[in-house]
Amino acid sequence: MAGIASFATTAAVVAPTLLLCGYYLHRARRAEKVALAARSAARESGLAAPASLHPIVDPGLCLGCGGCVDACPEKGVLGLVQGKAELVEPTHCIGHGACRAACPTGAITLVFGTETRGVDIPHVRPDFETNVPGLFIAGELGGMGLIRNAIEQGRQSIESVRKLGGLGRSDRLDVVIVGSGPAGFSASLAAMKHGLRYATLEQETLGGTVAHYPRGKIVMTAPVDLPLVGKVRMRETTKEALLEFWRDVERRTGVEVRYEERVDAIEPNGDGFVVRSTRGAYRTRSIVLCIGRRGTPRRLGVPGEDLAKVTYRLIDPEQYRGRRVLVVGGGDSAIEAAVAISEQPGTTVHLSYRSEAFGRAKPKNRQRVDAAAAAGRLGVLLRSNVLEIRPDRVRLEQGGRPLDLANDAVIVCAGGILPTGFLKSIGVAVETKYGTA
Repeated sequence: MAGIASFATTAAVVAPTLLLCGYYLHRARRAEKVALAARSAARESGLAAPASLHPIVDPGLCLGCGGCVDACPEKGVLGLVQGKAELVEPTHCIGHGACRAACPTGAITLVFGTETRGVDIPHVRPDFETNVPGLFIAGELGGMGLIRNAIEQGRQSIESVRKLGGLGRSDRLDVVIVGSGPAGFSASLAAMKHGLRYATLEQETLGGTVAHYPRGKIVMTAPVDLPLVGKVRMRETTKEALLEFWRDVERRTGVEVRYEERVDAIEPNGDGFVVRSTRGAYRTRSIVLCIGRRGTPRRLGVPGEDLAKVTYRLIDPEQYRGRRVLVVGGGDSAIEAAVAISEQPGTTVHLSYRSEAFGRAKPKNRQRVDAAAAAGRLGVLLRSNVLEIRPDRVRLEQGGRPLDLANDAVIVCAGGILPTGFLKSIGVAVETKYGTA
C-alpha cells in the first residue's frame, strides 16, 4: 500500500510537469513555424535586406531564451529557428536596440548595412564627439533615426559639451547647435537648462525631418526625458500633435531657435570654431550637428526635372485635389505621400518604384499601398523608371516597355544625399559600413 501511495504521489507531481513541458514545447514549435513562414515570405518578396541599423546574432552565444524576440517593440522581426534567435523579417527592423539590451549573453550586435549594401556613417564616439575635438553629432545623422533616441542623444551631447574646457568666455558662444529636429531641439533645451551660451541655427522650421512628414502621419515615439520639461509620455501620435507639443514647449521655455538661417561653412578657430551662416558668423567653443540624413534631395537626373511642377516633399495632400500626380520612390515617405494624395477627391495617382517590392517601407505602409491599389485609388508601377518629365505628361519605362502618363505634378521621394562632402570638408571621418557596428 505504501508503494502504491508513493507512486500516486509521484504521478501527481510528474503529470502536471509533463503537461507543462508539453505545452511549452508545442508553443515553441508553433512560434518556430511562424518564424520560418515569415522568413520565407520575406525572402520570396525580396525583402531580406534591413534598411539601416539592425541586429546580428552569434549562434554560438545565443541560448534560445527568446528574450530578444519578446523585447522587440515591432514584434515579428526576430524569431527562434532551431533554438536560436534569427532576424526573420529584416525590413521590419527600425533599430530600437531593445533586443541587444534584453540578451543575457551578449549574443546580439547592432550593425549598419549588409555585405552588399553599404551605409555611410560619420565617426562618432560614445559621448557623441567626432574625431574633430569639440564637434559633436547627435540624432539621425549618426545613424539613429528614432525620435526617442534623437532626443536622448541631443540631451547627452550637451552633457559632453559641459565637460569641455574653455567654456564661459565672453568673446564666443559655448555651443552652436545646427538643426532643430528632435535632437537639435533637445540639445537647445539642455543648453538653456545648464546656462550655456548657445545659438541654434535652423535652415527651415521647427521639427527638422518630422516637419516634412505628410499631414496626419503617425509617428512612433516612447516616454522620454525632455530637458526643462521632464518625462514626456507619448507613444503613438500624429506629426501635427507632436509639432504642436514642441511649439508649446518652445513658447513656455523661451528657448531660442534662429529659423531660416542655413550654415554654409565651419572653420577651426583656436580651440573652437567659426560657424558661417547665411546671416553672419559665430565664434564658438563647440558645435553639435543635428542635421539629419536627408541632406540634399536626391534628383532623378532626367530631362524636365527642373519644371515647376516637380517637388521633393509633400506638405499638404489637399493641394493636389483633382490633379494627376506621379510619386517616385519606394520608401515610407513616398508611400505615405502617394496614399495620402490618393485619398483626395478627384485625384489620379501613380507610384513609381524601380525595384520589385517596397523593401525599405514599414509593414503598415506596405499594407496601405495594397489597400489603396485594391480600391482602385492608386496605380502601383513596380520595376519602373522615369525617363522624361514634360509640362503635361511623364514618360516612363516599366519592364522594358514605354509608358506615357498624363500628369500635373511629380513628387520625388528618393531620399537625400548624405552631406558627406560637408562633413569631410570640416575633417569629420565618414565610414561606409557593410554589416559592421
